[in-house]
Amino acid sequence: MASRSESSMQISETTSSERPTSKSGCCSMPRRYLVAFLAFLGFWNVYALRVNLSVAIVAMTSNYTVTLDNGTVIQKRDFDWDSKTRGLLLSSFFYGYIITQIPGGWLGARVGGALLFGAGIASTALLTLLTPLAATGGVTFLFVLRVLEGVFEGVTYPCIHAVWARWAPPMERSKLATLAFSGSYVGTVVALPLSGYLAKHVGWPYVFYVFGFIGLVWYAVWVAVVREGPELDPRISQEELEYIQKSLGQQPQKTSPPWGQFFKSAPVWAIITAHFAENWGFYTLLTQLPTFMKDTLEFDLKDAGLLSALPYLAMAAVLQMAGHLADWLRSKEFISTTGVRKLFNCGAFISQTTFMMLAAYLLTPLASVACLTVAVGLGGFAWSGFSVNHLDIAPQYASVLMGLSNTFATLPGIISPALTGIIVHSKSVEEWKIVFYIASAIYLFGAVIYAICASGERQPWAILDEPSPAEVKKNEHDRYNGLYDFNSTEQLKLPRPKLYHNDINDF
Repeated sequence: MASRSESSMQISETTSSERPTSKSGCCSMPRRYLVAFLAFLGFWNVYALRVNLSVAIVAMTSNYTVTLDNGTVIQKRDFDWDSKTRGLLLSSFFYGYIITQIPGGWLGARVGGALLFGAGIASTALLTLLTPLAATGGVTFLFVLRVLEGVFEGVTYPCIHAVWARWAPPMERSKLATLAFSGSYVGTVVALPLSGYLAKHVGWPYVFYVFGFIGLVWYAVWVAVVREGPELDPRISQEELEYIQKSLGQQPQKTSPPWGQFFKSAPVWAIITAHFAENWGFYTLLTQLPTFMKDTLEFDLKDAGLLSALPYLAMAAVLQMAGHLADWLRSKEFISTTGVRKLFNCGAFISQTTFMMLAAYLLTPLASVACLTVAVGLGGFAWSGFSVNHLDIAPQYASVLMGLSNTFATLPGIISPALTGIIVHSKSVEEWKIVFYIASAIYLFGAVIYAICASGERQPWAILDEPSPAEVKKNEHDRYNGLYDFNSTEQLKLPRPKLYHNDINDF
Protein backbone atom coordinates (compact mmCIF):
# COMPACT_ATOMS: atom_id res chain seq x y z
CA MET A 1 0.00 0.00 0.00
CA ALA A 2 1.27 3.49 -0.80
CA SER A 3 1.99 6.02 1.93
CA ARG A 4 -0.23 9.10 2.37
CA SER A 5 2.21 11.37 0.59
CA GLU A 6 2.78 8.85 -2.18
CA SER A 7 -0.89 8.12 -2.70
CA SER A 8 -1.57 11.81 -3.09
CA MET A 9 0.63 11.71 -6.16
CA GLN A 10 -1.02 8.71 -7.74
CA ILE A 11 -4.31 8.43 -9.51
CA SER A 12 -7.06 7.88 -6.99
CA GLU A 13 -8.76 4.51 -7.20
CA THR A 14 -12.51 4.13 -6.74
CA THR A 15 -13.88 0.84 -5.48
CA SER A 16 -16.52 -1.09 -7.35
CA SER A 17 -19.17 -0.12 -4.82
CA GLU A 18 -18.70 3.55 -5.75
CA ARG A 19 -19.10 3.04 -9.47
CA PRO A 20 -22.15 4.62 -11.07
CA THR A 21 -24.84 2.36 -12.40
CA SER A 22 -27.08 4.95 -14.00
CA LYS A 23 -27.11 5.28 -17.75
CA SER A 24 -27.55 8.30 -19.95
CA GLY A 25 -29.57 9.15 -23.00
CA CYS A 26 -31.19 6.53 -25.17
CA CYS A 27 -28.24 4.18 -24.95
CA SER A 28 -28.15 1.74 -22.02
CA MET A 29 -24.36 1.46 -22.19
CA PRO A 30 -22.16 3.78 -20.07
CA ARG A 31 -20.31 6.13 -22.35
CA ARG A 32 -16.83 4.86 -21.41
CA TYR A 33 -17.88 1.37 -22.48
CA LEU A 34 -19.40 2.73 -25.67
CA VAL A 35 -16.03 4.37 -26.39
CA ALA A 36 -14.32 1.04 -25.67
CA PHE A 37 -16.75 -0.85 -27.93
CA LEU A 38 -16.22 1.56 -30.82
CA ALA A 39 -12.47 1.36 -30.21
CA PHE A 40 -12.89 -2.44 -30.40
CA LEU A 41 -14.50 -2.02 -33.82
CA GLY A 42 -11.72 0.41 -34.74
CA PHE A 43 -9.04 -2.16 -33.98
CA TRP A 44 -11.16 -4.69 -35.86
CA ASN A 45 -10.64 -2.48 -38.89
CA VAL A 46 -6.96 -1.90 -38.08
CA TYR A 47 -6.19 -5.59 -38.39
CA ALA A 48 -8.69 -6.39 -41.12
CA LEU A 49 -7.00 -3.73 -43.25
CA ARG A 50 -3.59 -5.06 -42.29
CA VAL A 51 -3.99 -8.84 -42.74
CA ASN A 52 -6.08 -8.98 -45.92
CA LEU A 53 -2.94 -9.02 -48.04
CA SER A 54 -1.67 -12.11 -46.18
CA VAL A 55 -4.50 -14.15 -47.68
CA ALA A 56 -4.98 -12.20 -50.91
CA ILE A 57 -1.33 -12.58 -51.89
CA VAL A 58 -1.78 -16.37 -51.94
CA ALA A 59 -4.56 -15.99 -54.51
CA MET A 60 -2.66 -13.30 -56.40
CA THR A 61 0.31 -15.65 -56.93
CA SER A 62 -1.52 -18.99 -57.34
CA ASN A 63 -2.27 -20.73 -60.60
CA TYR A 64 -5.83 -20.84 -61.86
CA THR A 65 -7.45 -22.39 -64.92
CA VAL A 66 -8.46 -20.24 -67.90
CA THR A 67 -10.33 -21.51 -70.95
CA LEU A 68 -9.46 -19.63 -74.13
CA ASP A 69 -11.92 -18.84 -76.92
CA ASN A 70 -10.63 -21.76 -78.93
CA GLY A 71 -11.33 -24.16 -76.05
CA THR A 72 -7.73 -24.51 -74.92
CA VAL A 73 -7.32 -24.76 -71.13
CA ILE A 74 -4.24 -23.07 -69.69
CA GLN A 75 -2.80 -22.35 -66.25
CA LYS A 76 -2.36 -18.70 -65.38
CA ARG A 77 -1.42 -16.55 -62.41
CA ASP A 78 -1.91 -12.82 -61.95
CA PHE A 79 1.49 -12.10 -60.40
CA ASP A 80 4.67 -14.13 -60.64
CA TRP A 81 6.23 -13.14 -57.31
CA ASP A 82 8.72 -15.42 -55.60
CA SER A 83 8.97 -16.07 -51.84
CA LYS A 84 11.36 -13.15 -51.21
CA THR A 85 9.16 -10.70 -53.09
CA ARG A 86 6.08 -11.84 -51.16
CA GLY A 87 7.97 -11.49 -47.89
CA LEU A 88 9.07 -7.97 -48.86
CA LEU A 89 5.51 -6.94 -49.73
CA LEU A 90 4.12 -8.40 -46.50
CA SER A 91 6.69 -6.52 -44.44
CA SER A 92 6.40 -3.22 -46.38
CA PHE A 93 3.48 -2.07 -44.25
CA PHE A 94 5.73 -1.93 -41.21
CA TYR A 95 8.29 0.36 -42.84
CA GLY A 96 5.66 3.08 -42.70
CA TYR A 97 4.10 1.87 -39.46
CA ILE A 98 7.30 2.32 -37.47
CA ILE A 99 7.72 5.97 -38.53
CA THR A 100 4.60 7.36 -36.84
CA GLN A 101 4.60 5.51 -33.52
CA ILE A 102 6.34 8.12 -31.38
CA PRO A 103 5.00 11.17 -33.27
CA GLY A 104 1.53 9.61 -33.05
CA GLY A 105 1.80 9.25 -29.28
CA TRP A 106 3.02 12.82 -28.88
CA LEU A 107 0.34 14.25 -31.17
CA GLY A 108 -2.33 12.12 -29.48
CA ALA A 109 -1.48 13.69 -26.13
CA ARG A 110 -1.28 17.20 -27.57
CA VAL A 111 -3.97 17.31 -30.27
CA GLY A 112 -6.36 14.54 -29.33
CA GLY A 113 -6.17 10.74 -29.25
CA ALA A 114 -9.70 10.15 -30.54
CA LEU A 115 -9.21 12.50 -33.48
CA LEU A 116 -5.99 10.87 -34.71
CA PHE A 117 -7.17 7.33 -33.98
CA GLY A 118 -10.14 7.76 -36.30
CA ALA A 119 -8.23 9.67 -38.97
CA GLY A 120 -5.51 7.03 -39.10
CA ILE A 121 -7.97 4.22 -39.75
CA ALA A 122 -9.97 6.21 -42.30
CA SER A 123 -6.85 7.08 -44.30
CA THR A 124 -5.77 3.42 -44.32
CA ALA A 125 -9.22 2.39 -45.53
CA LEU A 126 -9.02 4.82 -48.45
CA LEU A 127 -5.61 3.48 -49.47
CA THR A 128 -6.89 -0.10 -49.18
CA LEU A 129 -9.52 0.66 -51.81
CA LEU A 130 -6.66 1.61 -54.16
CA THR A 131 -4.68 -1.61 -53.57
CA PRO A 132 -5.85 -3.54 -56.69
CA LEU A 133 -4.96 -0.55 -58.88
CA ALA A 134 -1.52 -0.27 -57.26
CA ALA A 135 -0.87 -4.01 -57.67
CA THR A 136 -1.57 -3.88 -61.41
CA GLY A 137 0.96 -1.06 -61.62
CA GLY A 138 3.72 -3.32 -60.33
CA VAL A 139 5.56 -4.32 -57.18
CA THR A 140 6.95 -0.83 -56.57
CA PHE A 141 3.53 0.83 -56.56
CA LEU A 142 2.11 -1.80 -54.22
CA PHE A 143 5.14 -1.52 -51.93
CA VAL A 144 4.77 2.28 -51.68
CA LEU A 145 1.02 2.06 -51.04
CA ARG A 146 1.53 -0.46 -48.22
CA VAL A 147 4.19 1.78 -46.68
CA LEU A 148 1.71 4.68 -46.71
CA GLU A 149 -0.94 2.48 -45.10
CA GLY A 150 1.55 1.76 -42.35
CA VAL A 151 2.24 5.48 -41.87
CA PHE A 152 -1.44 6.21 -41.19
CA GLU A 153 -2.11 3.10 -39.09
CA GLY A 154 0.99 3.81 -37.02
CA VAL A 155 -0.83 6.39 -34.89
CA THR A 156 -3.61 4.05 -33.75
CA TYR A 157 -2.03 2.18 -30.84
CA PRO A 158 -0.31 5.22 -29.27
CA CYS A 159 -3.42 7.38 -29.66
CA ILE A 160 -5.74 4.93 -27.93
CA HIS A 161 -3.71 5.33 -24.74
CA ALA A 162 -4.29 9.08 -24.98
CA VAL A 163 -8.00 8.23 -25.07
CA TRP A 164 -7.76 5.98 -22.00
CA ALA A 165 -5.77 8.59 -20.09
CA ARG A 166 -8.97 10.69 -20.12
CA TRP A 167 -11.70 8.03 -20.24
CA ALA A 168 -10.50 5.00 -18.21
CA PRO A 169 -10.74 4.93 -14.39
CA PRO A 170 -7.61 3.27 -12.91
CA MET A 171 -9.45 0.16 -11.68
CA GLU A 172 -11.01 -0.38 -15.12
CA ARG A 173 -7.92 0.14 -17.25
CA SER A 174 -7.26 -3.54 -17.96
CA LYS A 175 -10.76 -4.43 -19.08
CA LEU A 176 -11.39 -1.26 -21.10
CA ALA A 177 -8.02 -1.47 -22.84
CA THR A 178 -8.24 -5.22 -23.51
CA LEU A 179 -11.82 -4.86 -24.77
CA ALA A 180 -10.51 -2.43 -27.37
CA PHE A 181 -7.36 -4.42 -28.17
CA SER A 182 -9.33 -7.65 -28.60
CA GLY A 183 -10.86 -6.08 -31.68
CA SER A 184 -7.50 -6.65 -33.36
CA TYR A 185 -7.89 -10.40 -33.01
CA VAL A 186 -11.58 -10.53 -33.81
CA GLY A 187 -10.72 -8.53 -36.91
CA THR A 188 -8.11 -11.13 -37.76
CA VAL A 189 -10.60 -13.94 -37.08
CA VAL A 190 -13.11 -12.43 -39.50
CA ALA A 191 -10.68 -11.07 -42.07
CA LEU A 192 -8.68 -14.24 -42.67
CA PRO A 193 -11.55 -16.61 -43.62
CA LEU A 194 -13.58 -13.85 -45.28
CA SER A 195 -10.55 -12.84 -47.34
CA GLY A 196 -10.10 -16.47 -48.35
CA TYR A 197 -13.76 -16.73 -49.33
CA LEU A 198 -13.74 -13.50 -51.30
CA ALA A 199 -10.49 -14.37 -53.06
CA LYS A 200 -11.75 -17.80 -54.07
CA HIS A 201 -15.36 -17.02 -55.04
CA VAL A 202 -15.44 -13.35 -56.04
CA GLY A 203 -11.86 -12.41 -56.83
CA TRP A 204 -8.94 -11.11 -54.80
CA PRO A 205 -9.60 -7.39 -55.58
CA TYR A 206 -12.79 -7.59 -53.52
CA VAL A 207 -10.73 -8.48 -50.46
CA PHE A 208 -9.56 -4.86 -50.49
CA TYR A 209 -12.82 -3.27 -51.65
CA VAL A 210 -14.93 -4.83 -48.89
CA PHE A 211 -12.62 -4.03 -45.98
CA GLY A 212 -11.86 -0.53 -47.22
CA PHE A 213 -15.58 0.29 -47.38
CA ILE A 214 -16.20 -1.10 -43.88
CA GLY A 215 -13.38 1.06 -42.52
CA LEU A 216 -14.94 4.24 -43.90
CA VAL A 217 -18.37 3.38 -42.44
CA TRP A 218 -16.78 2.84 -39.01
CA TYR A 219 -15.03 6.21 -39.21
CA ALA A 220 -18.32 8.03 -39.79
CA VAL A 221 -19.79 6.45 -36.65
CA TRP A 222 -16.65 7.15 -34.58
CA VAL A 223 -16.64 10.86 -35.46
CA ALA A 224 -20.36 11.17 -34.70
CA VAL A 225 -20.20 9.48 -31.28
CA VAL A 226 -16.79 9.79 -29.59
CA ARG A 227 -15.36 12.90 -27.92
CA GLU A 228 -11.84 13.52 -26.67
CA GLY A 229 -12.83 13.42 -23.01
CA PRO A 230 -15.92 12.69 -20.91
CA GLU A 231 -16.33 16.37 -20.02
CA LEU A 232 -16.86 17.09 -23.75
CA ASP A 233 -19.52 14.41 -24.24
CA PRO A 234 -23.02 15.95 -24.16
CA ARG A 235 -24.68 12.54 -23.68
CA ILE A 236 -22.74 11.34 -20.64
CA SER A 237 -24.60 11.17 -17.32
CA GLN A 238 -23.52 13.44 -14.50
CA GLU A 239 -22.91 10.38 -12.32
CA GLU A 240 -20.57 8.78 -14.81
CA LEU A 241 -18.75 12.03 -15.46
CA GLU A 242 -18.17 12.59 -11.74
CA TYR A 243 -17.04 8.99 -11.28
CA ILE A 244 -14.46 9.21 -14.05
CA GLN A 245 -13.16 12.58 -12.88
CA LYS A 246 -13.00 11.48 -9.24
CA SER A 247 -11.21 8.27 -10.19
CA LEU A 248 -8.61 10.01 -12.31
CA GLY A 249 -8.08 12.82 -9.82
CA GLN A 250 -6.13 15.96 -10.66
CA GLN A 251 -4.93 15.73 -14.25
CA PRO A 252 -1.32 16.85 -14.76
CA GLN A 253 -0.50 19.68 -17.10
CA LYS A 254 0.87 18.83 -20.52
CA THR A 255 4.65 18.70 -20.22
CA SER A 256 7.42 17.61 -22.53
CA PRO A 257 8.16 13.88 -22.21
CA PRO A 258 11.27 13.18 -20.12
CA TRP A 259 13.04 11.17 -22.81
CA GLY A 260 16.19 10.67 -20.78
CA GLN A 261 14.20 9.15 -17.93
CA PHE A 262 12.37 6.86 -20.36
CA PHE A 263 15.59 5.31 -21.61
CA LYS A 264 17.07 4.98 -18.11
CA SER A 265 13.95 3.29 -16.70
CA ALA A 266 14.05 -0.50 -16.23
CA PRO A 267 10.21 -0.77 -16.22
CA VAL A 268 10.08 1.03 -19.59
CA TRP A 269 12.59 -1.41 -21.05
CA ALA A 270 10.60 -4.30 -19.59
CA ILE A 271 7.53 -3.10 -21.52
CA ILE A 272 9.55 -2.60 -24.70
CA THR A 273 11.07 -6.09 -24.49
CA ALA A 274 7.73 -7.77 -23.78
CA HIS A 275 6.01 -5.86 -26.58
CA PHE A 276 8.76 -6.86 -29.01
CA ALA A 277 8.57 -10.53 -27.98
CA GLU A 278 4.80 -10.77 -28.24
CA ASN A 279 4.75 -9.10 -31.63
CA TRP A 280 7.49 -11.34 -33.01
CA GLY A 281 5.38 -14.46 -32.57
CA PHE A 282 2.21 -12.66 -33.53
CA TYR A 283 3.51 -11.13 -36.75
CA THR A 284 5.26 -14.34 -37.75
CA LEU A 285 1.96 -16.19 -37.68
CA LEU A 286 -0.14 -13.26 -38.85
CA THR A 287 1.73 -12.89 -42.13
CA GLN A 288 2.85 -16.46 -42.75
CA LEU A 289 0.23 -18.81 -41.28
CA PRO A 290 -1.95 -19.02 -44.43
CA THR A 291 1.15 -19.85 -46.49
CA PHE A 292 2.34 -22.38 -43.89
CA MET A 293 -1.01 -24.15 -43.87
CA LYS A 294 -1.23 -24.24 -47.65
CA ASP A 295 2.35 -25.28 -48.42
CA THR A 296 3.21 -27.52 -45.46
CA LEU A 297 -0.11 -28.79 -44.08
CA GLU A 298 -1.66 -28.92 -47.59
CA PHE A 299 -4.91 -27.06 -46.85
CA ASP A 300 -6.62 -25.33 -49.73
CA LEU A 301 -6.92 -21.55 -49.76
CA LYS A 302 -10.40 -21.38 -48.19
CA ASP A 303 -9.58 -23.84 -45.39
CA ALA A 304 -6.21 -22.22 -44.76
CA GLY A 305 -7.89 -18.86 -44.18
CA LEU A 306 -10.46 -20.39 -41.83
CA LEU A 307 -7.97 -22.41 -39.77
CA SER A 308 -5.52 -19.50 -39.65
CA ALA A 309 -8.21 -17.55 -37.83
CA LEU A 310 -8.63 -20.04 -34.97
CA PRO A 311 -5.61 -18.85 -32.93
CA TYR A 312 -6.90 -15.28 -32.99
CA LEU A 313 -10.42 -16.33 -32.01
CA ALA A 314 -8.86 -17.98 -28.95
CA MET A 315 -6.83 -14.85 -28.21
CA ALA A 316 -9.85 -12.54 -28.46
CA ALA A 317 -11.75 -14.70 -25.96
CA VAL A 318 -8.79 -14.95 -23.56
CA LEU A 319 -8.16 -11.20 -23.78
CA GLN A 320 -11.64 -10.42 -22.47
CA MET A 321 -11.35 -12.86 -19.59
CA ALA A 322 -7.82 -11.74 -18.72
CA GLY A 323 -8.72 -8.05 -18.61
CA HIS A 324 -11.61 -8.58 -16.20
CA LEU A 325 -9.57 -11.01 -14.08
CA ALA A 326 -6.63 -8.61 -13.85
CA ASP A 327 -8.81 -5.72 -12.66
CA TRP A 328 -10.66 -7.98 -10.22
CA LEU A 329 -7.41 -9.19 -8.64
CA ARG A 330 -6.19 -5.59 -8.33
CA SER A 331 -9.47 -4.24 -6.93
CA LYS A 332 -9.64 -6.99 -4.30
CA GLU A 333 -5.95 -6.41 -3.47
CA PHE A 334 -5.21 -10.13 -3.73
CA ILE A 335 -2.13 -9.26 -5.78
CA SER A 336 -0.41 -5.93 -6.33
CA THR A 337 -0.56 -4.25 -9.72
CA THR A 338 3.08 -5.22 -10.25
CA GLY A 339 2.30 -8.82 -9.37
CA VAL A 340 -0.68 -8.97 -11.72
CA ARG A 341 1.29 -7.53 -14.64
CA LYS A 342 4.20 -9.95 -14.13
CA LEU A 343 2.01 -13.00 -13.51
CA PHE A 344 -0.10 -12.47 -16.60
CA ASN A 345 2.73 -11.46 -18.90
CA CYS A 346 5.38 -14.01 -17.91
CA GLY A 347 2.88 -16.85 -17.54
CA ALA A 348 1.65 -16.19 -21.08
CA PHE A 349 5.16 -16.01 -22.55
CA ILE A 350 6.35 -19.24 -20.92
CA SER A 351 3.20 -21.02 -22.14
CA GLN A 352 3.70 -19.63 -25.64
CA THR A 353 7.32 -20.80 -25.63
CA THR A 354 6.17 -24.31 -24.76
CA PHE A 355 3.45 -24.58 -27.39
CA MET A 356 5.49 -22.99 -30.17
CA MET A 357 8.16 -25.61 -29.53
CA LEU A 358 5.53 -28.34 -29.64
CA ALA A 359 4.25 -26.95 -32.93
CA ALA A 360 7.79 -27.26 -34.28
CA TYR A 361 7.91 -30.95 -33.39
CA LEU A 362 4.31 -31.95 -34.14
CA LEU A 363 3.99 -30.75 -37.72
CA THR A 364 0.77 -32.58 -38.50
CA PRO A 365 -2.42 -30.70 -39.41
CA LEU A 366 -4.34 -31.38 -36.19
CA ALA A 367 -1.38 -31.01 -33.81
CA SER A 368 -0.05 -27.85 -35.45
CA VAL A 369 -3.38 -26.08 -35.48
CA ALA A 370 -4.01 -27.07 -31.85
CA CYS A 371 -0.56 -25.95 -30.62
CA LEU A 372 -0.59 -22.67 -32.50
CA THR A 373 -4.15 -21.95 -31.35
CA VAL A 374 -3.17 -22.44 -27.70
CA ALA A 375 0.09 -20.51 -28.10
CA VAL A 376 -1.54 -17.45 -29.66
CA GLY A 377 -4.61 -17.68 -27.42
CA LEU A 378 -2.60 -17.60 -24.20
CA GLY A 379 -0.97 -14.41 -25.45
CA GLY A 380 -4.22 -12.73 -24.40
CA PHE A 381 -2.97 -12.82 -20.82
CA ALA A 382 0.19 -10.96 -21.83
CA TRP A 383 -1.90 -8.06 -23.12
CA SER A 384 -3.21 -7.54 -19.57
CA GLY A 385 0.44 -7.19 -18.62
CA PHE A 386 2.66 -5.12 -20.86
CA SER A 387 0.02 -3.38 -23.00
CA VAL A 388 -1.67 -1.66 -20.04
CA ASN A 389 1.56 -1.16 -18.10
CA HIS A 390 2.24 2.26 -19.70
CA LEU A 391 -0.80 3.66 -17.87
CA ASP A 392 0.47 2.28 -14.55
CA ILE A 393 3.95 3.74 -14.58
CA ALA A 394 3.26 7.12 -16.23
CA PRO A 395 -0.37 7.84 -17.19
CA GLN A 396 0.34 11.33 -18.50
CA TYR A 397 2.98 9.94 -20.88
CA ALA A 398 1.16 6.69 -21.69
CA SER A 399 0.50 7.52 -25.35
CA VAL A 400 4.15 8.48 -25.90
CA LEU A 401 5.36 5.35 -24.10
CA MET A 402 3.02 3.19 -26.18
CA GLY A 403 4.47 4.83 -29.28
CA LEU A 404 7.98 4.13 -28.01
CA SER A 405 7.35 0.48 -27.18
CA ASN A 406 5.37 -0.09 -30.37
CA THR A 407 8.25 1.38 -32.37
CA PHE A 408 10.48 -1.44 -31.14
CA ALA A 409 7.57 -3.89 -31.42
CA THR A 410 7.11 -2.98 -35.08
CA LEU A 411 10.57 -4.29 -35.94
CA PRO A 412 9.31 -7.91 -35.87
CA GLY A 413 6.78 -6.97 -38.54
CA ILE A 414 9.66 -5.84 -40.75
CA ILE A 415 12.17 -8.54 -39.88
CA SER A 416 10.07 -11.64 -39.30
CA PRO A 417 8.23 -11.96 -42.67
CA ALA A 418 11.42 -11.18 -44.60
CA LEU A 419 13.43 -13.62 -42.48
CA THR A 420 10.77 -16.30 -42.89
CA GLY A 421 10.82 -15.73 -46.65
CA ILE A 422 14.59 -16.32 -46.65
CA ILE A 423 14.46 -19.38 -44.36
CA VAL A 424 11.47 -21.07 -46.01
CA HIS A 425 12.72 -21.09 -49.58
CA SER A 426 11.90 -24.73 -50.37
CA LYS A 427 8.77 -24.98 -48.16
CA SER A 428 10.11 -27.93 -46.18
CA VAL A 429 9.10 -28.98 -42.67
CA GLU A 430 12.65 -28.48 -41.36
CA GLU A 431 12.64 -24.88 -42.55
CA TRP A 432 9.38 -24.14 -40.74
CA LYS A 433 10.82 -25.68 -37.56
CA ILE A 434 13.53 -23.02 -37.56
CA VAL A 435 10.86 -20.31 -37.74
CA PHE A 436 9.10 -21.74 -34.67
CA TYR A 437 12.38 -22.19 -32.75
CA ILE A 438 13.23 -18.53 -33.21
CA ALA A 439 9.78 -17.39 -32.01
CA SER A 440 10.00 -19.65 -28.94
CA ALA A 441 13.41 -18.30 -27.94
CA ILE A 442 12.23 -14.69 -28.22
CA TYR A 443 9.15 -15.40 -26.08
CA LEU A 444 11.36 -16.90 -23.37
CA PHE A 445 13.76 -13.96 -23.44
CA GLY A 446 10.82 -11.55 -23.08
CA ALA A 447 9.49 -13.46 -20.05
CA VAL A 448 12.85 -13.30 -18.25
CA ILE A 449 13.38 -9.56 -18.80
CA TYR A 450 9.82 -8.65 -17.82
CA ALA A 451 9.99 -10.76 -14.64
CA ILE A 452 13.15 -8.96 -13.54
CA CYS A 453 12.46 -5.36 -14.56
CA ALA A 454 8.69 -4.70 -14.74
CA SER A 455 6.74 -2.54 -12.29
CA GLY A 456 3.11 -1.58 -11.83
CA GLU A 457 3.85 1.51 -9.73
CA ARG A 458 3.92 5.07 -10.93
CA GLN A 459 7.54 5.98 -11.53
CA PRO A 460 9.29 8.87 -9.72
CA TRP A 461 9.87 10.77 -12.95
CA ALA A 462 6.10 10.63 -13.65
CA ILE A 463 5.09 12.11 -10.28
CA LEU A 464 4.48 15.83 -10.14
CA ASP A 465 6.58 17.70 -7.59
CA GLU A 466 4.75 18.49 -4.34
CA PRO A 467 4.81 22.13 -3.27
CA SER A 468 6.99 22.87 -0.30
CA PRO A 469 5.44 24.47 2.82
CA ALA A 470 7.27 27.71 1.97
CA GLU A 471 5.76 27.72 -1.55
CA VAL A 472 2.28 27.14 -0.14
CA LYS A 473 2.69 29.91 2.42
CA LYS A 474 3.99 32.33 -0.22
CA ASN A 475 1.13 31.44 -2.55
CA GLU A 476 -1.43 32.06 0.21
CA HIS A 477 0.19 35.44 0.84
CA ASP A 478 0.09 36.31 -2.87
CA ARG A 479 -3.51 35.19 -3.08
CA TYR A 480 -4.72 37.57 -0.41
CA ASN A 481 -2.64 40.44 -1.76
CA GLY A 482 -4.16 40.11 -5.20
CA LEU A 483 -0.93 38.91 -6.81
CA TYR A 484 -2.27 35.57 -8.05
CA ASP A 485 -4.17 35.24 -11.28
CA PHE A 486 -6.94 32.72 -10.65
CA ASN A 487 -7.24 31.98 -14.37
CA SER A 488 -3.60 30.98 -14.69
CA THR A 489 -1.80 27.84 -13.59
CA GLU A 490 1.68 29.11 -14.42
CA GLN A 491 2.59 30.45 -10.97
CA LEU A 492 4.54 27.78 -9.10
CA LYS A 493 3.42 25.39 -11.85
CA LEU A 494 0.80 23.90 -9.49
CA PRO A 495 -2.68 22.56 -10.30
CA ARG A 496 -5.05 25.45 -9.56
CA PRO A 497 -7.72 23.45 -7.67
CA LYS A 498 -5.14 22.15 -5.20
CA LEU A 499 -3.29 25.36 -4.37
CA TYR A 500 -5.21 26.64 -1.41
CA HIS A 501 -5.76 23.71 0.90
CA ASN A 502 -4.88 24.55 4.47
CA ASP A 503 -3.48 21.11 5.17
CA ILE A 504 -0.27 20.40 3.25
CA ASN A 505 -1.04 16.69 3.43
CA ASP A 506 -4.08 17.24 1.22
CA PHE A 507 -1.81 17.90 -1.78
